[in-house]
Amino acid sequence: MFGLHPLSSEVSNFFCRRRNPKTDYMFDELIKYKHANHFFFSSVDNLAQVCNAPADKSGVYVIYALKRGKIELIYVGRSGEIKRDGSLFIRKAGLGGLKDRLVNGKQFGEPRRNSWRRQMLFEGIEALDIYWYVTHNEEFTDCPKILENKLLLKHLDIYGQLPRWNSKHF
Repeated sequence: MFGLHPLSSEVSNFFCRRRNPKTDYMFDELIKYKHANHFFFSSVDNLAQVCNAPADKSGVYVIYALKRGKIELIYVGRSGEIKRDGSLFIRKAGLGGLKDRLVNGKQFGEPRRNSWRRQMLFEGIEALDIYWYVTHNEEFTDCPKILENKLLLKHLDIYGQLPRWNSKHF
């Protein structure tokens, strides 16, 4: 839910504004995913506590940075993929699912619960707004890896580069 975070209401309002019109269409593919939400993370938060992503589902996540009054899409990621038999792999280790990938997945050489805090302080990022989307239900099973690639390719098409925390992907 928007605005329910220990950060000021000013920050919540900032994140709730319309995104960059150049990239708004990038999220058209995410509209169909009704099991979705977001949460804020600041450098003083415990990522495992503020993360509201499900522990028993797979999907994609899109991360925005708030820095000096500006919003920037900095990372697109995923948890899960389609196995050879056509079934969906859902992460079972640690916390499980999207939640485990967000909290314990490695980035910048260590688990995100540590590396994001350090990276945010290093870059002067005030907060992250992390949106997650479950890409499967009774009606469809969309491969998170394919959707992640589509979103990254759209970003590449618009800006000529991947989001800066997606160091290499393809």
